[in-house]
Amino acid sequence: MAKHRHIWNQSVYERFLHDGRGQGIGPEYKPWIYIQDFSSQGTVSRVKGRKTGRVHHLMSNNELAYFYILDWSDSVLDIREQYPLADINTAMNIAQQAEIRYPIDNISGFPYILTCDFMVTTDSGYKARTVKLSTELSNKRVLEKLEIERRYWAMKAIDWRIITEKEICFRKAQNIEWLYSAQDFEITRTTPRTETEAIELMYQMLRTHDYSVNEAAKTAEEDFLLAKGTGLFFFKYLVLKKRINIDLNGILDLNAKKELIML
Repeated sequence: MAKHRHIWNQSVYERFLHDGRGQGIGPEYKPWIYIQDFSSQGTVSRVKGRKTGRVHHLMSNNELAYFYILDWSDSVLDIREQYPLADINTAMNIAQQAEIRYPIDNISGFPYILTCDFMVTTDSGYKARTVKLSTELSNKRVLEKLEIERRYWAMKAIDWRIITEKEICFRKAQNIEWLYSAQDFEITRTTPRTETEAIELMYQMLRTHDYSVNEAAKTAEEDFLLAKGTGLFFFKYLVLKKRINIDLNGILDLNAKKELIML
């Protein structure tokens, strides 16, 4: 759970509920924690997801990297970050039974709402995922709160796991982040017909494996009098639409031919 920066009491808790935090699905979901509410380790981020079309609030670099991997996966249908263990009585009873001190605000004495970093809807059901640094797993207090979380999701028959940096492919996450810069397709400032024809030209060139990405991009730009960089933007678009498959786990060599494009 992130460290709270502001007052936490029953009034704030009720306001969170009234605002719909921790509720909804897909584009309507509101995370329990917004980046402006809490401090966290590392860099906080606001990222627009492709699956939900909404902005996601991520509290660390590791959460950001894991989010990109989840958002790219075909088996993932929805991602709800900073998802609350909303049944507070159940969570507190679990803590009591396990002889674990449940976290409360030192000033108000009101119990905090624990959160799971990601509640993921997949084609095989719900999966709760908590992202932690491996070094944190030697901290007794961290382990105690994780035990509350583990038992909580077990009671609800939801698959739960801890994800550390050792299980995140950061190269893949960086590659996906690079591709996401092409999400807002209208910024190319070309006509729909030109876009369609230029993209189709690049697709046909790349699928033959006779051209590198840079060669296909340059050809499209020259043939359709496009601004420099537009061809690379179209390549990203083709990958985002998954008309072209590439190996995202390694370094992307835009001068490569068969080594990069996998059709």
